[in-house]
Amino acid sequence: MSTDKITCLLNWHATPYHLPVFLAEKLNYFTEEGVKVAILEPNNPSDVTEIIGSGKVDLGFKAMIHTIAGKARGFHIKSIGTLLDEPFTGVVYLASKSGITTDFESLRGKRIGYVGEFGKIQLDELTRHYGMTPEDYTAVRVGMNVTGAIIRGDIDAGIGLENVQMVELEEWSVQQGRSRDDVKMLRIDELAQLGCCCFCSVLYIGNETFIQNNPEKITAFMKAVKRATDYMFAQPAAAYELFVEMKPHMDSEVNRKIFQRSFRFMSHDLKNVQRDWDKVTKYCKRLEIVDDNFVQNQTNEFLTWPMEPESPAGFTNPTVDTGVLAKCGCHSLATPVAIEA
Repeated sequence: MSTDKITCLLNWHATPYHLPVFLAEKLNYFTEEGVKVAILEPNNPSDVTEIIGSGKVDLGFKAMIHTIAGKARGFHIKSIGTLLDEPFTGVVYLASKSGITTDFESLRGKRIGYVGEFGKIQLDELTRHYGMTPEDYTAVRVGMNVTGAIIRGDIDAGIGLENVQMVELEEWSVQQGRSRDDVKMLRIDELAQLGCCCFCSVLYIGNETFIQNNPEKITAFMKAVKRATDYMFAQPAAAYELFVEMKPHMDSEVNRKIFQRSFRFMSHDLKNVQRDWDKVTKYCKRLEIVDDNFVQNQTNEFLTWPMEPESPAGFTNPTVDTGVLAKCGCHSLATPVAIEA
C-alpha cells in the first residue's frame, strides 16, 4: 500500500454495530497501540471480498458465509476475529400486505429480495428443501436495500437481519399506523435445520498477504478494537454518544434501536467460534459453495487476551437496556421481536 495507515473497509455503510472500530479511533486506542487506521465505506457491499482479497485494502468486515465463499473463489482473505455473533437472519416480510405466512410454501409466486449471489443460492436450496423449484418464486437482487424495496412494494419479502432490517421495518410500520408485530421473519437457520444462525456473523477479515507480513500491526489493531469493545460493554450509552460525534446520522431513533437490538449479539472476546465455523462450513458444502477439501480461513492467533468459554449451542445473550434510547424519548428497552419460522 502507498500509505502507512491500515485501511479498513466496512461491509456496508456505517451501521450501529460498527461502533467498536469507530470508538477505537475516537478514543485514540489505535494510536496508543502504535497503528494508524483509515476506516472506509464501500459503494457496493458485494465488492468488499474482492477489494480486500486483491490487496487493495488491508482489513475489513464480512459475514462468515461470504468470507468462506470468497476464499473458495480464490480471494486471499482470512478472518482474524468476530464483531457480531449470530444475528437472526431470514426472509423478512409484512404480514398485512405480502400474503406470506409461517408456511414456507406461501413464498410461491412471490418476489423475494436478496443481497448478493449467495442469498440467491440459499433461497434456491430452501425451495428444493421444501419441494419447490427456483421457478416458483421471483428472485430480485436488491443489495443492502431490502427495507426500501419492501416499503416501495418492489418485493414481497427479502433476506434481512433481525437487528437491522426488521428494526427499520418495525419503525416504518408504526409510522404508518400499524403494529410492529406486522413485521415477521422466516428464519433461514430454522427452515434449513442448521441449529445455528451464525452464517451471517460479521467478522474482522484481512488480506492474507497483509496479515502474514504484518502480524504486529494486526495484533495492535485487534488490541485497540478489544479495548473499544470493553468500553462499549461497560458504558454502552456513553460509547454511543461518542459514536454519534463521529457519525451524526447515528443520532436517530431507528439507529439507536438498531444498536439496542444488536447489543446482545456483539462479541465480547472477538474470537472466531470454532463450533460456528464448523457448522457454516458444513452448510457451505451443502450449498456446494465449497468442496470437501476446503480449509477454514480463520485464526485467533492475534487475540492476546483470555478467551471466554464457548456458549451452549443456540444460546443468545439476554437483552439488556443499553440506555441509548433514553435521549430519543423511546421506551428504555427495545420491544421484543415476534419471530416466526
